[in-house]
Amino acid sequence: MKTLLVTGATGFVGRNLLLREISQGTQILAPVRNAKKLRAQLEIEGFDSASVTPLDPEPENWPPGIHPTHALLSAGVLFARNRDEYFATNVDWTLRILEALPESARVVVLSSQSAGGPTPHGRAARTESDADTPLTWYGKSKLALERALHGQKNRRICILRPPMILGARDTATLPLFKMALGLIRTKPGLRRKEFSFLSVDDVVEAVQSAWSLESPGPHYISAHRTITDWELIETAARAAGGKGVTLPIPIAVVKAMSLLVDSIPSLRRSAPSLTRDRAKEIWADRWVVDSTAFRRATGWQSRQDLAEALNGAFRHYVREGHLPSP
Repeated sequence: MKTLLVTGATGFVGRNLLLREISQGTQILAPVRNAKKLRAQLEIEGFDSASVTPLDPEPENWPPGIHPTHALLSAGVLFARNRDEYFATNVDWTLRILEALPESARVVVLSSQSAGGPTPHGRAARTESDADTPLTWYGKSKLALERALHGQKNRRICILRPPMILGARDTATLPLFKMALGLIRTKPGLRRKEFSFLSVDDVVEAVQSAWSLESPGPHYISAHRTITDWELIETAARAAGGKGVTLPIPIAVVKAMSLLVDSIPSLRRSAPSLTRDRAKEIWADRWVVDSTAFRRATGWQSRQDLAEALNGAFRHYVREGHLPSP
């Protein structure tokens, strides 16, 4: 019988995978800091929490007999104040969880496109053969984790590097929708930026495909087509029923804003993506990856387009009362 351990079960990708696996009859083990939050989320979604066993976030406190057959390690810090906070969770804690798992478990680790960095200059897309050039502490922590995982020779580990992920239960896009409802929408930089993206449903299916993959990777996964920053904002506006206009902001102004955000704690909390470190990823104009190798190895295919992913995210926010119904 399949038993799945999921870190990040109350987050974005982990929560979506957990719900999919519960519906398929899988028994779930979930290391979480807040078991009440996990149970409340399951109740809101209409799922019975009996198939989910919350665990202490620290594996040394687990009861004996924890032997999952599969695992998704998706929890991590997206926005932190300094390098040490990123590495403490994204590297050290994740490795402690891994060490507590049986060597027979099939493990998928969700890394990030940030571990590789932006698309190399003059290239259409970044591939697995390109040298890694992470720009931020977040990206560097994900790369450090990947390198540590490659030392785990006796384990069945597959590393996935998704790009921007969109879809239901994604709290990170709430500011995007709120901006989309305003009269003035802003985008950083005067030049058009191009990105890979992936819906969370497609990420979940990629994870399920990766459990059978023998190659550790890292493997890039992405939708077939790319999107631009203009397209992202305009599509979010259509999903939310926004009627405003989009104005580009010069990069020099955005850099000045990042200095201000870093110096004021309340701004760091409300706009974590604009801290000086995380804002480094805004300057690059191309974050495009090629997922051909993973598709050929597994037969996995992306299914949802940008509109479907954002419409799903918007409907989720409306259901939970964070946004008004259009």
